[in-house]
Amino acid sequence: MAELVPIIQLGNPRLRQKASLIEDIQEQSIQKLIDDLIATVAQANGVGIAAPQIAESYRLFIVASRPNPRYPNAPQMEPTAMINPKIIAHSTEVVKGWEGCLSVPGIRGLVPRYQAIAVEYTDRNGKMQQQELTDFIARIFQHEYDHLDGIVFVDRLESTYDMITEQEYQQRILNNT
Repeated sequence: MAELVPIIQLGNPRLRQKASLIEDIQEQSIQKLIDDLIATVAQANGVGIAAPQIAESYRLFIVASRPNPRYPNAPQMEPTAMINPKIIAHSTEVVKGWEGCLSVPGIRGLVPRYQAIAVEYTDRNGKMQQQELTDFIARIFQHEYDHLDGIVFVDRLESTYDMITEQEYQQRILNNT
């Protein structure tokens, strides 16, 4: 049974560790971790969550885009577990977009990311997947992928002027779209 798990916050040293590869995807603890991550990201109104965000140092994250109060314009997709993911190619085009993070509450940042990426990962059934991701889904993947290497979105900001509080984001940015 899936459990809601506490999300660690910026400043917790476990958030800055490089995560380990998963050897046995079918191990019961890994499958439960996937279920717990899916339940936790849904409850927190996130569009993605990485295992290191719940203090589990594994190369695993969930991409779970859907419209919610934090991301009202997010595209709808099924929550997808991405195990031992890799970015195998990327566009030359980099675009800035607003990001928040469940581990950095109250802050949004205008983060530069590749507009399109080609990725590979193993799904929860042990099958290798390859996909091309663009726009918001590519942004989620890159954000969560960074967590596996101990990087948070504020590390990617070009300037502190690219930061805004969640309250200002909701009032100024979302209400002007």
